[in-house]
Amino acid sequence: MKAAIGQDSHRFEETAGKPLILGGILFPEEKCGLSANSDGDVVLHALTNAVSGITGVNILGAPADKLCKEGITDSRVYLKEALKALKEPVSHVSFSIEAAHPKISPRIPEMKASIASLLKIDPSQVGITATTGEGLTAFGQGLGISVFCIMTTGE
Repeated sequence: MKAAIGQDSHRFEETAGKPLILGGILFPEEKCGLSANSDGDVVLHALTNAVSGITGVNILGAPADKLCKEGITDSRVYLKEALKALKEPVSHVSFSIEAAHPKISPRIPEMKASIASLLKIDPSQVGITATTGEGLTAFGQGLGISVFCIMTTGE
């Protein structure tokens, strides 16, 4: 069995128009997305970093920047690249999301299904929690979103 932690955070775009995507799911009620060269899916970025923690093969950074320059901004592609180096099956992933908005709880089943599909696991193997952190950090104050992901692999 192996375990790794992945983390990522992004601030919200200053201008409206970029869609907000979390866990591969569009949040159309949000006025703007997250600032990034990619689609800014901070949930999938944290997961990709967790995969990199297990495999030792970093995808976010130079490899993802190269994909962005080629016009590939879909974070699902970065995750799929990271998963190519994973030799063991994923046994569980758990996410802790800190954000003032959007409201995550109503979308958790959708997000779990999306992430499970990408990892080829059952949605019951995906855990997602969300908090505002009582507004004590920039994320809880609505300036961006922070995500931690713990991933385990093995039979």
